[in-house]
Amino acid sequence: MSQFWALFPVTFLVFILASVESSSGETDAQTYIIRIQNDLKPSAFSDAEEWYSATLRSLDSTSQAFNQEPKISHARKKSQDFLHAYKTVFHGFSARLTTKQVQELKNRPGVLAVLPDKLRQLQTTRSPQFLGISSSDNPAGLLKDSDSGSNIVIGLLDTGIWPEHRSFHDEGLGPIPSHWKGECTEGEKFTKNHCNKKIIGARYFASGYEARNGRMDQSIEVMSPRDTDGHGTHTAATAAGRAVSNATLLGFATGVAAGMAPKTRIAVYKICWKRGCMESDILAAFDKAVEDGVDVISISVGGGAATYNLDPIAIGAFGAMEKGVFVSASAGNEGPNKFTVTNVAPWITSVGASTIDRKFPANLVLKDGRVLRGSAIYHGHRSFQRTPLPLIYGGNASIDLSHGTPGHFGSFSAGICMPGSLDTKKVKGKIVMCDRGGSPRVAKGEVVRMAGGLGVIVANVAPLGEGLIADAHIIPGLALGESDGNNVRTYINSTPDPRARMVFRGTQVGVKPAPVVASFSSRGPNGESIYVLKPDIIAPGVNILAAWPDGVPPTELPTDTRRTNFNIVSGTSMSCPHVSGIAALLKGAHPDWSPAMIRSALMTTAYMHDRDGRPLLDETSYQESTVWDTGAGHVNPEKALDPGLVYDLSSIDFVNFLCASNYSREAIKEITRHGAKCPRKHNMPWDINYPAIVVVFDKTEMSDFNLNVTRTVTNVGEGASSYSVVVTNPKGSRVSVNPPKMDFSTIGQKQSFVVQIKGDKLEVAPGNAVTEWGMVTWSDGKHQVGSPVIVVWRDVF
Repeated sequence: MSQFWALFPVTFLVFILASVESSSGETDAQTYIIRIQNDLKPSAFSDAEEWYSATLRSLDSTSQAFNQEPKISHARKKSQDFLHAYKTVFHGFSARLTTKQVQELKNRPGVLAVLPDKLRQLQTTRSPQFLGISSSDNPAGLLKDSDSGSNIVIGLLDTGIWPEHRSFHDEGLGPIPSHWKGECTEGEKFTKNHCNKKIIGARYFASGYEARNGRMDQSIEVMSPRDTDGHGTHTAATAAGRAVSNATLLGFATGVAAGMAPKTRIAVYKICWKRGCMESDILAAFDKAVEDGVDVISISVGGGAATYNLDPIAIGAFGAMEKGVFVSASAGNEGPNKFTVTNVAPWITSVGASTIDRKFPANLVLKDGRVLRGSAIYHGHRSFQRTPLPLIYGGNASIDLSHGTPGHFGSFSAGICMPGSLDTKKVKGKIVMCDRGGSPRVAKGEVVRMAGGLGVIVANVAPLGEGLIADAHIIPGLALGESDGNNVRTYINSTPDPRARMVFRGTQVGVKPAPVVASFSSRGPNGESIYVLKPDIIAPGVNILAAWPDGVPPTELPTDTRRTNFNIVSGTSMSCPHVSGIAALLKGAHPDWSPAMIRSALMTTAYMHDRDGRPLLDETSYQESTVWDTGAGHVNPEKALDPGLVYDLSSIDFVNFLCASNYSREAIKEITRHGAKCPRKHNMPWDINYPAIVVVFDKTEMSDFNLNVTRTVTNVGEGASSYSVVVTNPKGSRVSVNPPKMDFSTIGQKQSFVVQIKGDKLEVAPGNAVTEWGMVTWSDGKHQVGSPVIVVWRDVF
């Protein structure tokens, strides 16, 4: 699944977010997640799970009130429709219900919400060194101060793990952290002996998935924490893999592979299967992970944006945050379009993707002498690289329809090289250019091979731009950017005998510019609350080498007979575990830091320039990126170790933010499990104590473009320090800070300041918006504590 979903083509990716149909005989039965007010539990029940089960069995008895003892047996036997009981980050259960049962349940006292269960999808030898946290580069830095995260546990919610991989050995590790309460759940091809002092916990969750899809097909699924997909093994190794020498994929990217936090312990929660990840299973994994004692949760799973009270990931993450657990999530792979970022709750750290200074160049040399620069993981045959072959565009090679005339759908389908769309007579012996989209990139090479083609080019189409991802095609193949794809189509259509050859150039490091924002990385603004900057940060997510399961080919195609211990994968699924591992190191170095303090340290020390000091570029166009692309900037781990000042947030602060965002008391209770009485006079939503400031000047609602924003910082640097502010004004605005200087005498001391933003009255067309951004930076001469200040002018219809 990882190659198919970690970076699925933007234009054609559709997340399945509809309610799911039961596999039982009742065709209107679906799975639901039910939020319960647990303090209404009748005393006759010994625990909440017994109460939930009894309630589910009693649903056909409409005379029973929810807060009365059902007149049925209290036996522990569960209904076959009962899926999960939640008790740590969420109070309630999930079950398969008919429409009638749902309506009856909604009318019972104590039922706070009934949410349809939905399907979600999954969204290194070089990156530790690129980020400056390898022990050889900085022996006295973050790895040393945190002991490489040895007392920290990362919970990875993913496709499981391949426990035998050498990235997960436990040689030299000390005792398992004393706060750990989890276990290794046995299952098919997985025993307790597969856990060690590195992999200290493993569980799997499939009840919601099976309720949707029926019993697991044991020929393709393994009912245990074992990973037969690759995605989970790859993310686990990226976050916390041990150092492994001579790691490589087919001779590419050879070196020492290590995760961000090589001594951090791993707890695996398998939530995703061949068709995706059910929200009821995801929520169950959150619940167990927090109960088990994880310190960090890493989840590289995405879906459409939703209000926080209707998003089980946001709900589970809130409960985790309350217990002091840092939650890192992938921002999504639907860039470069705006408003596509996912996992946007302010208590989640949402991570976008960037490149590193390594690539895998490959050239397409046209017969007319032009050289087009692409990317590939393929060594190639010398004869193939020397001899130009006939070149054809897939859209010109569709199977003839309607008496020899290609139909519109036929040419479109062939243009993206869908299975069965290419005419063997037209393709045989040629290089075929396929448009990106509609199917996995590596699958296009297989379609070409089956039709008799000898090579494949996968070319970006709008709006994907110039971003290149290297794939290990099973035939000679390479990727081209959007502009070169257009050049090749023009060449094919204007040349009687178009020909080309491919030249594969191996691995190149020291690439410039680097980093740049990955073209596929989802972008802000935050569609649920524009006042919360998302993504929070970007981190390496392009062409990342990490561990891979035995028996799973690098392309995951059934016809691919190659096997490898490491694979190169791209997506925000890869950038997320980078930040998860870095967060584990920060937690190890600063055990008393809250999740918000860790996120603040990451954001306020992030940078907005490449390694040559130039502004970060957007890979789509290689123009300067925006704050909606980068969030606060690119992660800078060593600087985050000592940020000087942090912006902290508690659960009460988040509740106040929800009140300011006009969430109802009922909706807040669905998220937080607690009653919330919003004050009549509350703060504005932009006053959330976030490490970034976003304000909106709305022409239809405001006559004076003048706003005051309050922030509070906590001193985590030296005991006595004096900070002065430096302001970079957003274009069209004037920003002032009061007070302009803050003196701290002790660690942990808090001080507040007010940022006044005065905006010019810009002319904005109805329905449009203009965004400008600047910075507020506090400095004591040693620390630079930077916060983006984003000003949006809009005129809504």
